Parts: sequence; C-alpha cells; structure tokens
Amino acid sequence: MKFIIRHEIPGRIRIHIVQQRMTCRQADTLLYYLNTLEYVTQAKVSVRTADACVCFTGERSALILALKKFRYESVEVPDAVLANSGRELNDAYQEKLIRKIVLHYGGKLFIPYPVRSVWIAVKSLKYLKEGLKSLAKRKLEVSVLDAAAIGVSVLRGDMKTAGSVMFLLGVGETLEEWTHKKSVGDLARSMSLNVSKVWVKTGGQEVLVDSCKVKEEDQVVVHMGSVIPFDGLVTEGEGMVNQASLTGEPLAVHRESGGYVYAGSVLEEGELTFAVKRASGASRYEKIVTMIEESEKLKSSVEGKAERLADRLVPVTLGGTVLVWLLTRNTVKALAVLMVDFSCALKLSMPIAVLSAIREARNYDITVKGGKYLEAVSEAKTIVFDKTGTLTKARPTVKKVIPFCGQKEEELLRLAACLEEHFPHSMAKAVVDEAKARGLDHEEMHSKVEYIVAHGISSHVGQRRVIIGSSHFVFDDEKCRIPEAYREQFENLPEEYSHLYMAVDGMLAGVICIEDPLRPESIDVVKALKAAGFEKVVMMTGDSERTAAAVAARVGLDEYYSEVLPEDKANFVEREKSWGRKVLMVGDGVNDSPALSAADAGIAISDGAELAREIADITIAADDLYQLVRLKYLSNALMKRINGNYRKIVGINTALILLGVGGIIQPTTSAMLHNVSTLAISLQGMQDLLKDKSI
Repeated sequence: MKFIIRHEIPGRIRIHIVQQRMTCRQADTLLYYLNTLEYVTQAKVSVRTADACVCFTGERSALILALKKFRYESVEVPDAVLANSGRELNDAYQEKLIRKIVLHYGGKLFIPYPVRSVWIAVKSLKYLKEGLKSLAKRKLEVSVLDAAAIGVSVLRGDMKTAGSVMFLLGVGETLEEWTHKKSVGDLARSMSLNVSKVWVKTGGQEVLVDSCKVKEEDQVVVHMGSVIPFDGLVTEGEGMVNQASLTGEPLAVHRESGGYVYAGSVLEEGELTFAVKRASGASRYEKIVTMIEESEKLKSSVEGKAERLADRLVPVTLGGTVLVWLLTRNTVKALAVLMVDFSCALKLSMPIAVLSAIREARNYDITVKGGKYLEAVSEAKTIVFDKTGTLTKARPTVKKVIPFCGQKEEELLRLAACLEEHFPHSMAKAVVDEAKARGLDHEEMHSKVEYIVAHGISSHVGQRRVIIGSSHFVFDDEKCRIPEAYREQFENLPEEYSHLYMAVDGMLAGVICIEDPLRPESIDVVKALKAAGFEKVVMMTGDSERTAAAVAARVGLDEYYSEVLPEDKANFVEREKSWGRKVLMVGDGVNDSPALSAADAGIAISDGAELAREIADITIAADDLYQLVRLKYLSNALMKRINGNYRKIVGINTALILLGVGGIIQPTTSAMLHNVSTLAISLQGMQDLLKDKSI
C-alpha cells in the first residue's frame, strides 16, 4: 500500500493513503487489519480523507513495514465485521445532511424567487398530505400542526417562511433518524454474538473448535446455560430455550429432535445437539435490530410522558391559534401561535437524549438494552451483588488439590476438568485453566453431564458416579461420606480458600481449593456507589457464613446473606421492590439469572454465563467495577438533562408565543427561532453527559 506520513509523534502516526477514492469496505478492511497487529493499541480510519491515525507501542519500523505489506485483497475480514460496522450508515447520513443544507442555501443564492416559490409549493404538498391523513384518522398529531403552519404560509404567499419551516423540519427529521439508527446499530452490535469456540460432535466425541471453522450441517452440542451460536435443526436431546432477546417471549420454549433453534437464544435447561443451518452471524444482527426497533424497551417512562404530553398539546396549540384569531382578527398573530408548537421539540429531543446516553455508555463498555433501564438505575436505592466473579475477581485460580483417596491430585484434577469444561462458571473455568496449565490433556471419558444450578454437576465415568459441587450439594443433598482415614484432614481444610468438593460413588475423593480474592477496587466502588445515591448495598452468596462475613466486613456492605439459593436472591429483590424501592442486581452466573430478571435493572458481567448476559438489561465489562459508578452518574445526568429539556422547551416556546401574539416578532422569526431552539436542544442532547472522564 502506498501512503504519505502526514504527522507523527512517539507512539502515534497519521498517514494518508494514496488512492483515488476510499470505500467504506476498504476503510473497514484497513481498520480490521490494523487492529489485528499486536503492537497497535488504537486505530481510526476516515473514509472521506483516506487518512488513518494509529497509536502503537514499540518501534515504528514494524508498523511502517506492516503498512507497506498491506493489500485490501489479501486480508480476510469476517462477514459480520463488514456487515455491522455502521460506517456506511454514518457516511450516508452525513452526505444526506450536507446535501440538504447545500441545496437549501444554494437555492436561495442561485435560483430565482418565482421558481423557488413553485418548488416550495410543490414540496408543501407532502406535509399537507400527512396532516390530512392524520385528520382522516380523527387524530390531532404533530403532522397537523406542521401542515397548518406550512399551508397558512403558502396561502399568504409567504414562501420564505414556508421554505424555512420545511427545511428545519427536514434537518430535524434527518438528525433524529440518523441518531436513532446509529444508536440502535451500536446497541445491536454490542448485543450480537461473540462466541469464539463451540463444541462440535465428530466421531462420537465432543471437540472444542473455533466458531469461524463451523460449516453448515456440522453437529454442534450446547450444554445448559450456554448460548446457541447458530441457527439449526435439533437432532438429539431436549431442553428449554430462552428466546426472549429475539422474540420477546417471556417464557422458555421446549425444543427436542426436529425443532428449530435460533442463534442468540440460550439453553436454560437440558442439552441439545443440532445441525447448523446458517453459519453466518449476520442474521443474528438483523434480528436484533428488528427486535429493538419494534420493541418498547427503548422507551423510558419519561420518553412516554413526553410523547403523551406532546400529543395532548397539539389540540391546545390549535385551539390557541383559533382563540388568538377570534380575539384579534389578526392572521399574523394567530400564525405566531401556530408556528410555535411544544410537541415537535418534545418528541424530537427526548428520544435523542436517551439514545445518545445509550451510545455514550457503550464508550465505557457498558451495554444498555433500553432507556427505561437507565431511568431505573437513576432511581434505584438498593444494589445487590453476587460475590463470586463480581465483588471478587472474575478469574479465580486453583491453589491446591487435596486427595481424599488413593488417586494422585493430577488424576483428580484431570477428571474434574473433564466435567467442568462444559459449563460457564468462573469456578469451573478455574479448574479447566489449572488442568491446562499443568498439561493435563483428557479424553471425554464421561457420559451425559447434568448441571444442577447453584449446586454442582454430576455424571458417570464408566460405572462410577462422579459429582462435583458445593458442600451442601455433596454432603446434604447427595449424602456423600468422608473416608474415616481422612477425617482429620477434612476438618483442617485451609479456611482462606473456597472449596469445591468431588465425590465418586458416594465417597469424597478430593477437595479443590480455589482462591477467589476481592477485586482491588471493590472497597472504593462500594463507597463511591453510596456517594452516588445508593442507600443500601447488599451481597448475596452461596458461600459459607465465614467467607461471606469476612468479605462483607472488608468491603463495607450494609447487609449480606450467605448460603443462599437462586430463588433466595430473587425473593430478596421482590421483597425490596414490594417496599417501594428500585433495585439493581449485579451478577455473572446462571444462578443469578432469576434475580437479574426480577430486578428493575439486572446488570451482568461481560465474561459471565451467557444466560446471565442474555437475561440482563445491562452488561458491563469484567475488568472494572467502577463502570457501575459511571453508569449511575450517567443515568443521573440523563434524567437531569431530560428534566432540563422540559423546562427549556416550555420556557422558550411560551416566550416565542407571547412575543408573536404581542406583535413584537413576526411569524417568520418565531418559526425560525422555534426550529433553531428545537435543533439546539436536540443537538445538545447528543453531547456526552459525563464531562469528567475520570468518574
């Protein structure tokens, strides 16, 4: 690739690509290529200028060599990256907006007024048609006001006013449509699948393979609590599939052999094997976009209030126009009322503010599935945390494996990893990672694995029944025994670790000690959450009373509950809500799903179980709990902006009406000031809410 270096400083370089015109596809290809380079930390590519800005580490010579070697045709970019980049959308709307402005002001300079008047009269027919359609349905909507204002101006021969009103309405519609589609696109991309590996059945064995290598008709196995990565036809097994994110169905649906499953749905119970019918991820993105655009989820109650108020104000504005004309018999003064309507500003500025807040949240790796959840975060006074993977580090590690039988600890760990690798839980991942670190490869020795939520897993290896899980599951539910020869060893298990118990044929075989240290930011985050407005910070965990009490004391929690089941967490949330409190739930596991659903806003950790992420209303990245504080301040700022917009809209438009009725300003001026103020408020609503980026 030929390029010119425009500017550079240590660690940052801006280049211009030497070619006639860069397409959106080429820009996405170059950006993808740059992001695959391990020494590139950040990259941006501009289509219009054919420039690329690259931040990097190490020597610049490596980057220069990579840029010289780059060829568009030699880079294989995943289809989903090209299909879902959003670059073409932005480019199209930028051109649309620029073209609209150039034509409007260019027409004023170069087209004679008589010709322009005819064109304005023709354009007005579109608005008049919309107004008449609304009246035909016996509805008084904003389109009626627009049609009346434009129609009266045309009848009076005031083409300048009519043209200005239509231009400003057109710009407003374009901005609203652009912002809405961009926000929906960003949201859909963040909700799209990110499954890197899947289980494929070949020769009777389950093999973990890269999802990009899966082809149509491959047999993919999905275990309980996991996301279904592709569309397909079930060939074996049965289970309950949660399709809420795609269809909006609140209850899981039963699927068995012959049933169809969709990419992005989640297997809540059972185990399924299906033949892949569509290996592309694009269909998932399209389904999400459709779901978001058709769903009421995007609308918070304040948006709904704005729309209802806007609709109620339409007849008030029309009535005010008629009343002023009857009292003054002055068409100009009556037109001043008609030119200024509250509903346009209300309906335009509120959704833009909410969608822009959702977009801004994405800048902090926070995915919000709808405006009403930001409102819930703003109003919430109680926040409930799961312990493992949330207040503690998302990556617990195995510190010891203690045998309670004649087997070596490597064999016990190999067996535990063989079962645990099928399930999305941080403790299971710790076991699997430790086995890999020790080089303990294994074959699939077991039969079907059963996962008991919040307890553990069970299976058969040969004729032996193997179970792994909590103390409650192994000793209370399954009535497993401790070998007498190891009784003293059991009573002296190290207390500083969490324990995972493994039993074979009803006898304890080993204990895996897992270190699950607190996140370094947990203590400060809890303090910051209280400072941001939360009155009660609670922890609920399945861990022992001893462990829970120690964590609660260190973090500074208001309440904690130990040895709880999933339904206990959900019941606590419901009880808090019955007392009139808005509740947030933060969790990362399958066992947190009932509470995430019950909360006013459920918040999942990004590398937690797929079911938790799918059910949750908000997802935050796993590496920083401070995002919860940012989310709270962002939500508070959004509600403050919306309330401020209400005051501005009412104040400005009331003043314009009074000035018009008093004859101080002409209808042309009031129309211009009304539309300019509406656009100004809407554009301000697109600005970032968090000025202090350190929050």
